[in-house]
Amino acid sequence: MNLSSLKPCKGAVKKRKRVGRGPGSGHGKTSCRGHKGQNSRSGGGVPVGFEGGQMPLKRRLPKRGFRNIFKKRYALIQIKDLCRFDKDTVVDPAALIKSGLVKKIYDGIKVLGNGDIDRPIVLKVHKWSQTAQDKIVAAGGKIEEI
Repeated sequence: MNLSSLKPCKGAVKKRKRVGRGPGSGHGKTSCRGHKGQNSRSGGGVPVGFEGGQMPLKRRLPKRGFRNIFKKRYALIQIKDLCRFDKDTVVDPAALIKSGLVKKIYDGIKVLGNGDIDRPIVLKVHKWSQTAQDKIVAAGGKIEEI
């Protein structure tokens, strides 16, 4: 057995219906659409969710909540992940992307205080938590806002 001898199981592949190719084909003239009516016309048919004029389910259900279009989205980093940088390194967004900690910056980078750090680093980010700031300063480093 090899790749060139593989073929689908019997009955798995069905020939497509060729319509509008004359009366001898069995699918000529009206092309299997029947005579007159909404579905025989070009562009005919009902839209998705149409319930025959009855008030659609989508409109019968109550609306809940809203989407805040002004919401800020931050790329999050934990303190424990910053241990991969050497002592006295300047850690900025470019360094974080290069190291693979951040894939995309979005509206900024925020550092959270989960874990510990044992070396001083200079961190240049957009936001940080109070816990993160306390731990970085305690290790001898500092945080600068971009």
